[in-house]
Amino acid sequence: MIYLKTDEEIELLRENNILVSKTLAEVGRHIKPGVTAKQLDKIADEFIRSHGATPAFLGYQGYPASITVSVNEQVVHGIPSDKIVIKEGDIVSVDIGTFMKGFVGDSAYTFAVGEIADDVRQLLDVTKEALYRGTAQAKAGNRIGDISAAVQDYAESFGYGVVRELEGHGLGRKMHESPGVPNYGLRGRGPVLKEGMVICIEPMITMGSRAIVFERDGWTVRTRDRKPAAHYEFAVAIRKDGPDVLTDFSIIEQ
Repeated sequence: MIYLKTDEEIELLRENNILVSKTLAEVGRHIKPGVTAKQLDKIADEFIRSHGATPAFLGYQGYPASITVSVNEQVVHGIPSDKIVIKEGDIVSVDIGTFMKGFVGDSAYTFAVGEIADDVRQLLDVTKEALYRGTAQAKAGNRIGDISAAVQDYAESFGYGVVRELEGHGLGRKMHESPGVPNYGLRGRGPVLKEGMVICIEPMITMGSRAIVFERDGWTVRTRDRKPAAHYEFAVAIRKDGPDVLTDFSIIEQ
């Protein structure tokens, strides 16, 4: 079932997602060579709790950390550990969730560590632009497929892979609500977008093949060809006059 949110509920979702953006910014300030993924997890956990929220990921379906940290060929859901040491030239996708006042925030951002290769920089730029193009379709009267096609068409125009096995989702009192929001599909297909829906749009784009592998830890997803992948995520409320983006990347990019 798709739950439509009131204006008051959307504001609570916005409050959560602004906190997620601030947490991503705080983590981003610490992403540098020599830092471990486990240290980033601790920073995020303390920051979230100091702002009156709890980490929504911790314990979710058994997940053992407060954030996910996915490096280079890892697409999503990387479990932070002391064994993962950030290096110059890495790209680091950080996904963060908060739970506060009965609602959830959820967003992701891929950070470049120092100087990265030009082709990797392009992957990040294209993935973020695919997010923006998908988000532009998130308005009442359109369909989920309009978002999906916008993401897919743009990413594939650069020869990149679009991950099929994972997708965006509805967001509210629970982390994952209906509807699913794939990053591939056909315009004019899928559920109709209605005012009051809140969804997460999250392109997961690979430099090479779209084929992925689920690692033995039960969480980490990487590219099969071990080429880099990028991941960005917005929480968006559907309005009749267009998308209302609850995430604020400008906080991260300042």
